[in-house]
Amino acid sequence: MKPLNFDDLKGKVCVLTGGGGAIGASLAEFLARRGVRMAILDLNGARAEEVAKQVKRETGTPAVGIKTNVLEKESLEQAAEAIHKEFGKVDFLINAAGGNSPKGTTEAEFLESVSEQDLEKSIYGLDIEGFRWVFDLNLSGTLLPTLVFTRDMLDLGSGAVVNFSSMSALRPLTRVGAYSAAKAAVTNLTEWLAVHLAKKNIRINAVAPGFFVGEQNRFLLFDEKTGELSPRGNKIIMNTPMGRFGDYGEIHGTVAFLLSGMASFITGVTVPIDGGFNAYSGV
Repeated sequence: MKPLNFDDLKGKVCVLTGGGGAIGASLAEFLARRGVRMAILDLNGARAEEVAKQVKRETGTPAVGIKTNVLEKESLEQAAEAIHKEFGKVDFLINAAGGNSPKGTTEAEFLESVSEQDLEKSIYGLDIEGFRWVFDLNLSGTLLPTLVFTRDMLDLGSGAVVNFSSMSALRPLTRVGAYSAAKAAVTNLTEWLAVHLAKKNIRINAVAPGFFVGEQNRFLLFDEKTGELSPRGNKIIMNTPMGRFGDYGEIHGTVAFLLSGMASFITGVTVPIDGGFNAYSGV
């Protein structure tokens, strides 16, 4: 019988991409408190090292921060070498690196007319290079780390990967066309890889966070001057049955569960963490 707790995580080695971000840093500390040895990867090497030091200080569990570009296989392979020297082979991978860009975002929610001004604010005025960058960061930034770090799992005969999809993959949001398409691709890739690697006992799952307030999206959700909900923020709350934004800590348990032996027969799923947003029809 599989354990009904997270005890089997203790002593395992976990690679976390995007570990310098707010979600990544909080997740690293949560897992380290359960004895998981954390390799925190981020393009900002100083931030990765800072998070690693904080994790070690707060939890007493070994952690290392490594500057890594998830879009460069050579950078990932160099990180793998450093992790092997520090901890040995990798048991778990969390692909939390990703993000959006104003260059992949339309100014308008809807195309109201075909005037030049309105066209410029729509998909027709979008910077295609910005679209490509967002797509590449989220999709290739998930695939490449998986190709590098699941090699260890092949040697170990087991392993687990948790990808970060998004609520926007399941229910495409207005304006963020590139991000929505990229995260939908991450969800599809999660399912494909889960099937492809199932015979090797490597499980691939994903989480799809709903709406959490961070520095990247705060200005979209709240009025900068009044601190009140913006029209977009209010629309989100009105369509979230639980009537609030999520807290980063509410992602932790699901990720830990998907890594643990309690989820040993679960692969190829994307779990919404969204306060009911995906289930609500608006009526």
